[in-house]
Amino acid sequence: MNRAAVLLLALWFGAAAAVFLLAWLSEWRPVGTASTVAIGKTLYAERCAACHGTNLEGQRDWKTPLPSGRMPAPPHDASGHTWHHPDDMLFRITKEGPAAVVRGGYQSDMQGFDNIMSDDEIRAVLMFIKGTWPERERRYQEEMSRRERGATVGG
Repeated sequence: MNRAAVLLLALWFGAAAAVFLLAWLSEWRPVGTASTVAIGKTLYAERCAACHGTNLEGQRDWKTPLPSGRMPAPPHDASGHTWHHPDDMLFRITKEGPAAVVRGGYQSDMQGFDNIMSDDEIRAVLMFIKGTWPERERRYQEEMSRRERGATVGG
C-alpha cells in the first residue's frame, strides 16, 4: 500500500471511531447537568416526596382509588407510569395539575405547581426523576418525547 492509501485508511478509521464514540457518549449521557439534577433532587424532597415518596415509590396501592374516589400519588420510579409520558405532558401535569391535563371532570389531590415553582425548577425536578430511571425506561420516555415533538412540529 502506498503512503496516501494508508493515510486515507487511517483517517477513515479515525472518523468512524469518532462517530461511534459520539454515538456511545450520547447514549450514556446523564439526564441534565449535575447541578440541575441536584437542584431537582432538593426540590423533589421539599415539594414532592411527602406524597410520591422519598424514593419515588408513590403511595401504597396507587392503582386503587382512595375512599374519596381520587387516585393515590403514583410512583415516579420504574414501577410507575411516569416514564410512559412525554416531556411536555409531564411538565404540564406538574405545572397545571393532573386535573387540568386529564380533564373530563378528573379530580386529583395534586395541585399544580405553577405558583410554587418556576418552569426551570419544574424542569429540574423532572430531570432528577428521569435520571433515576433504568436505561430502558429512559429510552422509552425519550422516544415518546421525540414523537411528541415531531407531531407538534409536523402537525
